[in-house]
Amino acid sequence: MSDLSVAIVGGLHSDARKAAVARLLVDVPGSVALHHDLTTAAAGTVVRTVRDADGIRDAGEAPLVNDCACCALREDLVPELRRLADAGDTRLAVVELWDSVEPKAMAEVVTAGGLTVTGVLTAVDPALLLPYLGNGDDLAEAGLAAAATDQRTVADTFARQLEYAPVLAVAESGDADDEDRELLAQLHPTARRIPIGHGDLAGAALAGFDVEAAAAAQHPACALLPAEADAHGVSTFVWHRRRPFHPERLYQALEDLTCAAARSRGRFWLADKPDTLLHWDAAGGALCVESAGPWLASLPDAAWEMLPPVRRAAAALDWHPEHGDCCQHLVFTSPGLDRDNLRRLLESCLLTDAEYAAGRDAWKRLPPAFDTLLEV
Repeated sequence: MSDLSVAIVGGLHSDARKAAVARLLVDVPGSVALHHDLTTAAAGTVVRTVRDADGIRDAGEAPLVNDCACCALREDLVPELRRLADAGDTRLAVVELWDSVEPKAMAEVVTAGGLTVTGVLTAVDPALLLPYLGNGDDLAEAGLAAAATDQRTVADTFARQLEYAPVLAVAESGDADDEDRELLAQLHPTARRIPIGHGDLAGAALAGFDVEAAAAAQHPACALLPAEADAHGVSTFVWHRRRPFHPERLYQALEDLTCAAARSRGRFWLADKPDTLLHWDAAGGALCVESAGPWLASLPDAAWEMLPPVRRAAAALDWHPEHGDCCQHLVFTSPGLDRDNLRRLLESCLLTDAEYAAGRDAWKRLPPAFDTLLEV
């Protein structure tokens, strides 16, 4: 099998995504684009096309797998890429993901198939950023579900697409203003933002990509969250504390906290579950709370050696003599953010001095308000 580079281009902003793929096909000699269209899934198949800069070279259908269009994509993608690699005349295979397919899953599928992912790009139209982040509709309602059981929303899917990719292919939209561009910069400050019309997308697609490091960077314990920022009417507020939340008071404040910002994320600490690292992930007025396993402070020293080095390094950077890595670290990004009110609301949810002084045994007896959300 020849050396084939694979670049993944995704994003719910389909016009921007198509423009980015077209640009790559023109700029990289010997490149082709693979696309699996999941809109035909209701008829029982997924349509695959392979095209180059001159047009469609090949088309076919892949049957659904377990009634799941996304599963059909997974089963069909690697064999198609291997076929291109074996033919030996393709330098770059651009995998153009269907609207709601997330790049993380596909990058891991391609790598597990023995192929080399050299770039992951999410295409973005800055003018559509806030409308998509504010869209709490289910993908199914928008006709964008990748499977019958798909329960994701437009907002949380778009947020993950945006934050996973180290490169953002940015459409040059006349409808975008400074606020839109600033919101993009604050949501993913470490990303390279490359204009689709005149930037070096080809270089980004071939630069190299570390799938394991990208996955680690999405873990709530290790995620490199945005820093404080305030410009063009957009703010990022970072809240970091060393005292656990009172479960009932936080639960009662969830709606206000979730709706306070276009996007909020991070990790948090509940008093009644003091050993559990909890993941906060909110967009479009909807909040997902999940357990991300134990805080390292709750594990025996011997267990640390079984953890990825990046996890140990993140905990060491955040270590506190009394609580170890247990903490609140939440980040809220939005136009028109009311920082002062948000700070007051968050502080009011922490344990009081008296509750804190009662100690861990007393904390664990507090009402378990989050058990339903966590499906405990």
